[in-house]
Amino acid sequence: MKIRPKTIWSMTLDGSCDTPTKTTVGSRDLTLTMDEPKDRGGTNLGLMPLETMMAGLIGCTNVVSHKIAKANGIEIENMSVRAEVTVNSSGTRLVKEVDVPFPEVRLFIEFTTVSDRVAVEILKRDLRRYCAVSKVLQQAGSTVEEIWTIHHRA
Repeated sequence: MKIRPKTIWSMTLDGSCDTPTKTTVGSRDLTLTMDEPKDRGGTNLGLMPLETMMAGLIGCTNVVSHKIAKANGIEIENMSVRAEVTVNSSGTRLVKEVDVPFPEVRLFIEFTTVSDRVAVEILKRDLRRYCAVSKVLQQAGSTVEEIWTIHHRA
């Protein structure tokens, strides 16, 4: 009997505000440190919170792409994802409120496959439909552009 995971669930994360710039967040039995760079008064011990959000987008892109690929018989090899993000930091610098802090997000997604182009088009279509982080950004007003480089191997 195959156990189906719940589609609606909760998560709890606990944060410790170690300094005015450094935060340690725990979830399950794991911890993540976020910090600001030294030129912003931090100690540079982790990614900035904004970088952590974009790291979440890269991770979500990886996981969801592989789930879509598995569901559609698509083979993915040597995948990489790079995010280039335009940030309007007027809000975080207390200059003025900003409705869309990430106006442009470009994801460069690259992998090798033996799967045909039609199957790969399904993956490209479905990623933006199912990646939760991408959906949150899109619904918040960010333009999320995916630039695909697919290497077809015979």
